[in-house]
Amino acid sequence: MPHKPDFTKPSAVHFPILASILGRDGYLPRQFGRRGDRLVFSNGIVILAALAGGLIWAFDASTSRLIQLYIIGVFVSFTLSQTGMVRHWTRQLQQPGGVRQAGRLRRARLINGGGAVLTGTVLIVVLITKFTHGAYLVVIAMPGLILLMQAIHRHYRRVNVQLTAGPAGVPLPSRVHAVVLVSRLHLPTLQALAYARATHPDSLTALTVASNLAEAHQLETEWAERNIPVPLTVVDAPYRDITGPVLRYVTELRTDNPRDLVVVYIPEYVVGHWWEQLLHNQSALRLKARLLFERGVIVTSVPWQLASGTGAERAHSRELVAACTESRITET
Repeated sequence: MPHKPDFTKPSAVHFPILASILGRDGYLPRQFGRRGDRLVFSNGIVILAALAGGLIWAFDASTSRLIQLYIIGVFVSFTLSQTGMVRHWTRQLQQPGGVRQAGRLRRARLINGGGAVLTGTVLIVVLITKFTHGAYLVVIAMPGLILLMQAIHRHYRRVNVQLTAGPAGVPLPSRVHAVVLVSRLHLPTLQALAYARATHPDSLTALTVASNLAEAHQLETEWAERNIPVPLTVVDAPYRDITGPVLRYVTELRTDNPRDLVVVYIPEYVVGHWWEQLLHNQSALRLKARLLFERGVIVTSVPWQLASGTGAERAHSRELVAACTESRITET
């Protein structure tokens, strides 16, 4: 039997549950509707803690100032809930079976209507008397929050419309062009080339950006010495910008035929410690962030696991480097 939330408890208890309901309905980010590893709505709890801490800091932990926000929030919710019940009983009266229970329904509607009038009157009095004591913040925040939730809901509706599959599905691309980004000739590059070749694209190119002419010439020499069966394309970067030349090259591949698909393979390091991530993959992250906005371009990360420091892993890494140094990529 599903557990029903008890909304008679303090708001700090049921706010994560309310946020999860709004998230599932699309009026808040859907992350609020997901439970954490402890089977609680962790995102709602974290946001609630952050907002509570912000309010305590902004109001210097003064309960006499914070109580104004609480009073208005309580009487707004009371008034809205009572008004909602009036509408509910009115709809029940309009149902075919509502005639037999007309007396009970009218009595319930009268009770809730009277409650809505009383709580609404108190709300107006509090707003007038406490407006300059902090109540104006709620007057500003509530409409803003409502507009924000409506904007979130409209966004989710637009996304659902755009993602709905048509009867014909998605047409197959005319051709698939594979581009492997190369900074230097090392194991991650060889692995990315091997993986790209295994997908059998219509065309395959290794692309490097010549931000340093000496390094570019050295790469071309090593490429020829290893007899790699993939053409190496070198594009100039006069301003030492890597992202721009790569984007221009990828865009030119699709100008002839819009139905062509470009798959960009990016070798990346997988490190054993979080702080090591700060030392690697920064250029790859910038490239992926820009390429994801290009139509007809698919970005594929090819991970290479680095040894995290143990003696066995270092020995295995040395053996793997020696084996790959002796071998060459050859056509099958």
